[in-house]
Order: sequence, then C-alpha cells, then structure tokens
Amino acid sequence: MTQQIQALAPCDFHEVQSFYWTLIEQMQDAEFHPGWEKGVYPADAFLKESLAVGELYALRADGKIIAAMVLNHQCNDGYNGTKWNVEAAVDEITVIHALGVLPQVHGQGVAPQMVEAAIQIARAKQQKAIRLDVLGGNIPALKLYEKFGFQYHRTVQMFYEDTGWTNFLLYELVL
Repeated sequence: MTQQIQALAPCDFHEVQSFYWTLIEQMQDAEFHPGWEKGVYPADAFLKESLAVGELYALRADGKIIAAMVLNHQCNDGYNGTKWNVEAAVDEITVIHALGVLPQVHGQGVAPQMVEAAIQIARAKQQKAIRLDVLGGNIPALKLYEKFGFQYHRTVQMFYEDTGWTNFLLYELVL
C-alpha cells in the first residue's frame, strides 16, 4: 500500500478531527492505546494551527484519511536538558506529533510509510535531526521508531493535557 502522503489545508479540519476522534474511539480499549482524548489531544486549536501552516500530513485510502501526523519544531519542556547526539537550533529539528493510524490498516505498512515520509520531509527541509517522545509502554511505537534508527536518549516525566504527568521516552534520529 503506497499512496501519497500530503500536507492538508485548513478546509480539511473537520475530516482531520473526525479521523482523530475515530482513532481515539477505536483504540480506547486496545492494549497499546495512544492515551489521547477527544478535544484534549490532539486539540482542535492544535489541529487548526497545524493545518494553517501546512504542518499536518495525512495519508488517504479510497478518499478517507487512514493516517495522520504533525511535523513541526515544537517540543515539550521535558526535552530540555537532554543530551542529544546533535547540537541544533529549534528550527533545525523536526518533531513528530500525533502520528496515528486507523486500526483497520494496522500491519499493512502504513505506520512505516508515515515515518519514512517524515524523514524525507525533514531531509528536504535540511533539518539536522528528528526528535519525538513515546508514551512509556507503547511497544509498537518504540519498535517502529527503533527500526528506522531512532535512538533512545532518556525517559522523562512530562505533562500533557491528555495524560497528565506521565513517563515518556525521548528519541532522536540524526539526519
């Protein structure tokens, strides 16, 4: 399954919101759920802002979004103080947020396709690295990122509206 991953536009907000809400509903009882909450994360304001600046990317199949993610330079304060492999200014780093794939296409190569797209987009923008955080215990996500060469740096307690204070694993891929 190889389709084009594209940046979406503000007019796609309701479709993107529906995708994330469907994902949250379908994953709430899953063993490795993302811990997201409707209207909290990803928040509507975050989605609208990401769409407005062309940072929300999605993959469609049969005209419907089956996967989405946000790529920007923003990171949680918990990233501070981490000894990264590469020194870089904020605008030289891409951070992956809210990467989600509908359960009905799990195991079909969609998540790896999204990560590969994130890497290609970051390289095209001449970024020095990609960084991200993974909810502690999210084994499928950890395996996915490690398969692409992301390196674990540390576990840190960070606060997000949907999870509260929770352990997250910080990863980096030097480009």
